[in-house]
Amino acid sequence: MLYMTNERYESARKIYQSIGVDTEAALDRLKNVPVSMHCWQGDDVIGFDSRESLSGGIQTTGNYPGRAATPEQLMQDISKVLTLVPGKKKLNLHASYAIIDDGSDRDSIKPKHFTRWVEFAKKYNMGIDFNPTFFSHRMVKDGLTLSSPDEEVRKFWIEHGKRCIEISEYFANETGQPCVMNIWIPDGYKDIPADRLGPRRRFKESLDEILSIPYDKSKVFVCLESKVFGIGVESYTVGSSEFCMNYVARAGITPLMDNGHYHPTEVVSDKVSSMLLFNDHLALHITRPVRWDSDHVVLYDDETREIAKEIVRADALDKVFIATDYFDASINRISAWITGMRSVQKALLYALLEPELLRNLQNEGRFTELMAAQEELKIMPFGDIWQEYLNRENVAADYVSEVMDYEKKVLEAR
Repeated sequence: MLYMTNERYESARKIYQSIGVDTEAALDRLKNVPVSMHCWQGDDVIGFDSRESLSGGIQTTGNYPGRAATPEQLMQDISKVLTLVPGKKKLNLHASYAIIDDGSDRDSIKPKHFTRWVEFAKKYNMGIDFNPTFFSHRMVKDGLTLSSPDEEVRKFWIEHGKRCIEISEYFANETGQPCVMNIWIPDGYKDIPADRLGPRRRFKESLDEILSIPYDKSKVFVCLESKVFGIGVESYTVGSSEFCMNYVARAGITPLMDNGHYHPTEVVSDKVSSMLLFNDHLALHITRPVRWDSDHVVLYDDETREIAKEIVRADALDKVFIATDYFDASINRISAWITGMRSVQKALLYALLEPELLRNLQNEGRFTELMAAQEELKIMPFGDIWQEYLNRENVAADYVSEVMDYEKKVLEAR
């Protein structure tokens, strides 16, 4: 049953109007901001192209019942989530979710291995974003892929990257929406390396070769994602922030920032404005790091709100590609998806309801009033605006009861 908020919304609308905020404009803008939903929450990042154990710093904890084990089950679960998340969505796939029946390996995957995903996306009018999968595979040797000193290993993964660009363009052509293709590698060393330059030089050369193939840059936005460290690569990460920012600038591709991939005292919200000044586009993987890149379910917390505010303040909703990225197997996976997706959308709405008054107070040096105004915003009737958004999107406010019913009827039978 939908929670009716007409009277409460009208009251909240007038309160926001008194500080110069048009709630109707905010709601209209929000419904057209796509958030890319990551497929790997539903099956604990296992995928379908290999039965290798998770590797490359990827670790999922928990054994909650009902994990999707087949493409059909994963699509069924995603379909359920889509009914309980408002707004515009995209589907974010890893290459390991290829549906292969001809023995192809990752260096030879083709668009045909993703036709069922395209059919699924079209059914829901979604675009598809994509990620080459440089982990959980026998060709990850000594924890290395594109930076490996083994030429055979590098050649395999370079070919994988090229094939993924071709598949990304196929997604864009089929769905009519641009595809964001993100490159992240797990390469690094557990202990102090003897050579830091060599692996990064090989990584650079591998990326150059991947990007040498022609593709339509208006349809495919190739991204590069950094990381500060990971399990098993605590001392040295090849794809550091400095490497990735410099490579992106040189190659003219798109930077991608995952807010779990930095030192604990760094925040992505502080980086957004700098990156937007020097890049036509910016991509984000929004997660919730707890002490490190632990990929907890995104919540409506301070940093998620600050990231959203920085995007909106920069008038960059059309320039920033927003995606979620987390995996929690300790709770109901459907609920985890919905909670995280809704949290991102709540943060975006909160940002869209911020008054221009704050910027003016800062520019006029009226910092006492700025602090007071920022504190007052925290107790504005934001919840009533959110409820109105759910009503207009015909999405139930209470999703937990529906998820628990789905668990009983569907997940427990697996």
